Amino acid sequence: MGFPVVRARRLRSSETIRRMVRENRLTVDDLVYPLFATNGQGVKNPVASMPGVFQLSVDLIVEEAGEAVKLGIPAVLLFGIPVYKDEKGSSAFDDNEAVQCAIRAIKEKYPQLLVIPDLCMCEYTSHGHCGILDEQGNVLNDETIAILAKIALSYARAGADIVAPSDMMDGRVGAIREALDAHGYSNIPIMAYSAKYASGFYGPFRDVAESTPQFGDRRGYQMDPANSDEALKEVWLDIEEGADIVMVKPALPYLDIIRRVKDEFQVPVAAYNVSGEYAMIKAAALNGWLEEKRVVLEALTGIKRAGADIIITYHAKDAAKWLKE
Repeated sequence: MGFPVVRARRLRSSETIRRMVRENRLTVDDLVYPLFATNGQGVKNPVASMPGVFQLSVDLIVEEAGEAVKLGIPAVLLFGIPVYKDEKGSSAFDDNEAVQCAIRAIKEKYPQLLVIPDLCMCEYTSHGHCGILDEQGNVLNDETIAILAKIALSYARAGADIVAPSDMMDGRVGAIREALDAHGYSNIPIMAYSAKYASGFYGPFRDVAESTPQFGDRRGYQMDPANSDEALKEVWLDIEEGADIVMVKPALPYLDIIRRVKDEFQVPVAAYNVSGEYAMIKAAALNGWLEEKRVVLEALTGIKRAGADIIITYHAKDAAKWLKE
């Protein structure tokens, strides 16, 4: 049976009908808001490549967390800009560094807000890579995961609700799970960056996080953008090691990966709407080339439709406001 008996436009004829038959609904509960913590007081450093994004000292991070709470955003993702860097990323597990201080301060004032520290070494190493290096500049996997476990424990002591390893080292989820369990933190979930691609969309993030590699690139540990089956293998390995939530990063160029992961494993899936995706929309909107509200909500809905349960996005505050309208 087809036209003229079947007329698909009947169910598009009014906003009320469209709402009633809508298949996917983006809500504020889907959103996680990334924040960048630095040291000092009253620090608010703008990022030219990411309009509206700042490096914030802990006092201002707490204020921004309060804004998220008012908007109903359930969680923030924390990154750190440390006082010092060394070859081993020691500042990452310094209990007095910006991320640890921010976790404590946010949880004290807004205990209902989930605080998720990103768990990696690239912001903390003098060379900008995500782990310990050998003499030839190669990242040493097993030595690195021992450090990652120490960082996870530092975040847990500070009061983190979830830890999110983003380094792409083999076996890191298992090492972190073992360390957390052994020290009485078996209740803390792990949100693993399971399918993290070696993407060109990370450039603006590296500006704000000050984490550009001093030599080479990260293709030796992040995934080849051409690969899809490999993503399922990586996700499966992380689930086997104890990941509670798995992540695909970036989001928009990898909607097919999000869909495959959700269909294959039926576990909570996060997607990271990364800095380059954000910057493109912001730049086009500032030039009057796109209608920002419409395009942002369309993009986030596309990520949701692909199968993401959680969307990490720098648009979170704006999207939360628009969704309330």
